[in-house]
Amino acid sequence: MTERGAGERPAAGIDGAEERDLAAARAGDEDAFRRLTDRYRRELHVHCYRLLGSYHDAEDGVQDTFLRAWRHLASFEGRSSLRSWLYRIATNVCSSQRSRRPATQLRVPRAVEDVPHTIEPGLALSPYPDALLDELPATATSPAAVYDLRESVQLAFLAAVQLLPPRQRAVLILRDVAGFSAEETSTLLASTLPSVNSALTRARATLEQQRAAGRLDLGRAPASDATAEAIVRRYVGAWQASDIGQLANLLKQDVVMTMPPLPLRYAGQANVIRFLVSIPTLSERRGFRFAPTRANRQPAMGVYRRAAGEVFRAWALFVLGADGASVAEITAFVDSSLLPAFGLPLELPADRGP
Repeated sequence: MTERGAGERPAAGIDGAEERDLAAARAGDEDAFRRLTDRYRRELHVHCYRLLGSYHDAEDGVQDTFLRAWRHLASFEGRSSLRSWLYRIATNVCSSQRSRRPATQLRVPRAVEDVPHTIEPGLALSPYPDALLDELPATATSPAAVYDLRESVQLAFLAAVQLLPPRQRAVLILRDVAGFSAEETSTLLASTLPSVNSALTRARATLEQQRAAGRLDLGRAPASDATAEAIVRRYVGAWQASDIGQLANLLKQDVVMTMPPLPLRYAGQANVIRFLVSIPTLSERRGFRFAPTRANRQPAMGVYRRAAGEVFRAWALFVLGADGASVAEITAFVDSSLLPAFGLPLELPADRGP
């Protein structure tokens, strides 16, 4: 199998150093290959994340991408840019990849079984650290893209994208996020121009349906550092004080709470408050610690539960979708393995607050 497609145009702007590295890499020099590809690692990782919706699966996807690129480097003839060639490989990898991680076994506690909710498709969605998004080069998003960097990593957008068939998802991400032209996209996917345009039309229509249903709101500005810190501080303070009024004041009337991969959606301030005050019980609430962070350009926090020996162990990561100084979305990821990617420890000592 080769990773070279037909109809590639000559690459523009490759300098002498890159030519030398390319020649050396083709001769088996792994260091030269890393010099060629490292500049694209973060944007390819984010590209895989958008396609797969999972941080861990994106790790696997980008590793497979570079492994395939190394194995098939001889087939790269320079008729397209190296970046486009790598995007082709990454897209093919992600389009055929299924999650290799076992599904998280979550169960809704009996205490909230009666809280009104709707059943939604279960999605293998996970958050992405802002610190890693900050590594993206300024040119990672094309001016031709429909969605900017902030919009294209919002959890609501990623959830909507995961509902698309793989081909429509790939076309939408390549065209409207990465900013490739229709002709470039057809080449990257080894498809025809009419097929690409048709897939894009259907994908955009699905997203418009999600928007009309209130499940895709891309109009909110990212929370500033100060606002994000204040939101997390108010949330934690209300939680630990069991101050339901303060917690309700933080949430918008139409706030939504989800817990991927559970197929549950709690909508409205009253229902979300009912859920939150039921888990855990009042007597258990002081058995938690929180560590602020940021994910998907929104405030977030690592959540730790008291374990044996007065140690608090990582339990979950909550992303708070901010709308001004209020919370419009709560996305709870009950997966302790996510926290190290955010620079958070797996354990906290008992004397550490909040």
